[in-house]
Amino acid sequence: MLLVAAPVLEMERAEAKGVYTVPEGNRFKTQPKIPRSSFLRTRSSKSSFEKKYEKVRELLATDRKLLAKIKKVAKKYDIDPIHMVGALVGEHTYNIDVYDHLQTYYAKAAMYTGSRFRFEYEGESIEEFLERPQFEDCKDIKESYDLWGCRQAVWKKEFMGKTVDEKAFPKDRFSKVFFQPFYSGQTFGLGQINPLTALKLSDLVHKKSGYRKLDENDAAEVYKAIMEPDISLAFMAALIRKSIDEYRDVAGMDISKNPGITATLYNVGSPQERAHALRRKIKQSGKRIWPRENYYGWLVNDKVEDLRALISGKSAKKKD
Repeated sequence: MLLVAAPVLEMERAEAKGVYTVPEGNRFKTQPKIPRSSFLRTRSSKSSFEKKYEKVRELLATDRKLLAKIKKVAKKYDIDPIHMVGALVGEHTYNIDVYDHLQTYYAKAAMYTGSRFRFEYEGESIEEFLERPQFEDCKDIKESYDLWGCRQAVWKKEFMGKTVDEKAFPKDRFSKVFFQPFYSGQTFGLGQINPLTALKLSDLVHKKSGYRKLDENDAAEVYKAIMEPDISLAFMAALIRKSIDEYRDVAGMDISKNPGITATLYNVGSPQERAHALRRKIKQSGKRIWPRENYYGWLVNDKVEDLRALISGKSAKKKD
């Protein structure tokens, strides 16, 4: 009698339902082009990608409490902790340098307690903006992920780069225009979560982790949530969980075995839109098309042996 390993059986059952497991590893032989902005940001800090990778790796290797938190949260959201570790490594290698100690993130989060600022654009608060008639079709949507997805779609169709009621709106992302009151392009905390992303995932995080739902009219509370490490980790896990679910349900692709793909989606965002785009490509071509990693996800897959060793508490031989 031929015995088939459990993971193989799970894969075959999924494929029988029209869900195909994305193979492990990178599709690209060499790393895709790294954005110039990442080079400039790294150069300005007098560092290098290699040094930044080693710095975040060192934090993960020495702070066993952090790894324990990651494992606990990952289990709650039913994801492999490698996905969270990969996202952290990608963020702090190519974007913002990681702090040397987890406690620094707690201190930073505390700075937002009692702060008074709001999400707005040129004096119009987000509360006032969402009362505009263009958002009428979104009002009956209850779940935060779908609600904010609807609002983002309205922004893109009705406001982005247009003049409405004699007010000109930038041709830019909804999140950048209304949800980053300090300076453009800013994300925060250990997981580098965007405020709008946190609002979208609020219901899932409330359901899985018990944290109270976020309110767009309480900007300080939103920033405190994405800055405080424990809550930030929950939002990280929720975002990865959503990405996996969207690709499975929309595109028929199980990306849960490829941390480079989940890391790529963590980096570029909009997993729902990208899953739909992949589905359209598959239908048009009539062939199975695997999602591909970007420069950020490529690093995660390239270093996956080292990262899994960190999670298990074992040392791994580093690649040259």
